[in-house]
Amino acid sequence: MTDKILSSEITPRDVYFNRRTFLRGGLIAGTAAGTAVLYRSLNGVNRDGRSYKKIAGVVPATTRPDEPLTPRTSIINYNNFYEFTTNKNEVAAASAKFHTTGWTIAVGGLCHAPRTFDLDQLRALAPPEERVYRHRCVEAWSMVIPWVGFSISKLLAAVQPLASAKFVAFETLMDPERFPNQRDASVLPWPYVEGLRLDEAMHPLAILATGLYGEELPPQDGAPVKLVVPWKYGFKGIKSIVKITLTDAQPPATWNKRAPHEYGFYANVNPNHAHPRWSQADEQRIGEDGRRPTLMFNGYADQVASLYQGMNLDVDF
Repeated sequence: MTDKILSSEITPRDVYFNRRTFLRGGLIAGTAAGTAVLYRSLNGVNRDGRSYKKIAGVVPATTRPDEPLTPRTSIINYNNFYEFTTNKNEVAAASAKFHTTGWTIAVGGLCHAPRTFDLDQLRALAPPEERVYRHRCVEAWSMVIPWVGFSISKLLAAVQPLASAKFVAFETLMDPERFPNQRDASVLPWPYVEGLRLDEAMHPLAILATGLYGEELPPQDGAPVKLVVPWKYGFKGIKSIVKITLTDAQPPATWNKRAPHEYGFYANVNPNHAHPRWSQADEQRIGEDGRRPTLMFNGYADQVASLYQGMNLDVDF
């Protein structure tokens, strides 16, 4: 399907919902009963009440899932962003004063032209594109989100990876003054880190998101820049990125470090590989009644399955 105009211009603004999660002390949302609780809580949250700057010159999406977008209210008020708080309903309030003035992203490691980008330089790498993607949380709920961003390959081309580079490591801002939960090392090992193989990062579907619904990212969604890899579970989508490093060794990933038997490094959406505590065979689409079957690679198998030829996806998860 081809969009004539931006989804942000034709879709009600109450949409979307953000993710990543593992509820400390016990995950509730991985079962039908748990996602029903989640669904009810999403419909009871208050609106954020803030406005966000429109992004100029967004290139409309050329393809999108033939599925309705998920109503947006949920994202603004119900988030997983443990740097602020582990309470999903309080992230928006906790991040209300978060600012990105002076933000930079250092890109280095195994590359010919390492450099540090400010936000204007980052945005100048490529025109902002609308990307309408399915989002699948490891907790077995899902949505369809109209991101704004650009392919990671554009950034990597600017720094010219060496032939020895095999992986890309990502790191979130470490600043307990702005991220108060970083004072508590029992929440997660800080700073939050993630990684991709270089060929995954170079895939056209993998983007750095700077907005959603045609507007700049809200703080609770990872402002100013977050990773979006739509064929992987949402916890791979590291937020508020300040450092990207090309390396020849598999980098650490926060949830994989915390519980490697539950959260794999690859984290590809796989309905045939159950989480140790719940099935991944189906999911609760936010805004819909009932559950729907989960698709292999979140419905992007035709585009990305070739990246994993020869791998046992039930072992290399």
